[in-house]
Amino acid sequence: MADLAEEDVRENLKAALWYAVGKIVDDETLRKNRNATPQFIGALAEMVWQQIENVATDLETFSRHAGRTTVTTDDVLLLARRNIDLHAMIKDTVDKQKAAKVKGKGKANR
Repeated sequence: MADLAEEDVRENLKAALWYAVGKIVDDETLRKNRNATPQFIGALAEMVWQQIENVATDLETFSRHAGRTTVTTDDVLLLARRNIDLHAMIKDTVDKQKAAKVKGKGKANR
């Protein structure tokens, strides 16, 4: 029974991804006056799904290697280390969120 529910969740996520990829492709094709076939959208959605699975597996492996059951921002930064621009964007976002959190705690203590 749990396997069936898990498979339903998986299929719902894939359908949502397919829809989102299709929407992005439609918006871009309209903006650039181009066409994209449903087969292209399907192939792109499958490729993105596979990439998501690979990233999830890598993140789980990093956290498990560190003896944790939770994926942290450090795991994400480790995964992004070979893509300098992506790493910089993620690091910047994490730093801003940490600064905002510290700033929020400082106001609460006053």
